[in-house]
Amino acid sequence: MRAIFFDIDETLLSERPLIMLFLPQVYTELSKRLGIPKDSARLKFLKELMERRNTYEWHDWNFFFELFGIDIRYENLLKAYPHKLHVFPDVKPTLKWLKEEGYKLGIITSGPEYQRLKLRLTKLDKYFDIIVTREDVKTVKPDPLIFLYACQRIGVEPQETVMIGDNLQQDVLGAKNSGMIGVWINRNGDEDYHFADYEIKTLYELRKILGGAK
Repeated sequence: MRAIFFDIDETLLSERPLIMLFLPQVYTELSKRLGIPKDSARLKFLKELMERRNTYEWHDWNFFFELFGIDIRYENLLKAYPHKLHVFPDVKPTLKWLKEEGYKLGIITSGPEYQRLKLRLTKLDKYFDIIVTREDVKTVKPDPLIFLYACQRIGVEPQETVMIGDNLQQDVLGAKNSGMIGVWINRNGDEDYHFADYEIKTLYELRKILGGAK
């Protein structure tokens, strides 16, 4: 293996603390705008969110803010509350080891350009040779195009790469359909559907996988 690609959200870091901070603000503003109770505003917002799940738009908070006329930009939230981005403790030691071992490292994310900001704010950007967002190819995972584009950018063939992500459909199946090895990081102990090439609970387990794949 020559290159290792990662998803960002719930693979390298979690933005859930930030989401729990801003969503109540969104519900309050939407309640005022529409003249409905806050609980109704919450249900309306979440219904729209869930109905668009896995679409191109679903991966961008700004789309939903604009859709409901809410004057918030996600970039500004990230800059105001960088401490609400939680980097998993196994991430930096693993990335440091992979760099020392000589692997090329990349990001493949379905999110928009503010994904790069997340990596800068958490000081993870320095570990990666390339960062590919949906804006680069105008598509999202599991479309093979985004995976193949990333391989081309980093200068390797798909069969020389590993993709690690928390989402079986988007990250693992998308990678496998592109000719890459798909590794599912199952931090929560979810049910295993047995189509990932490898399942891990922490990134530390990559040492064993990559040792066997060389």
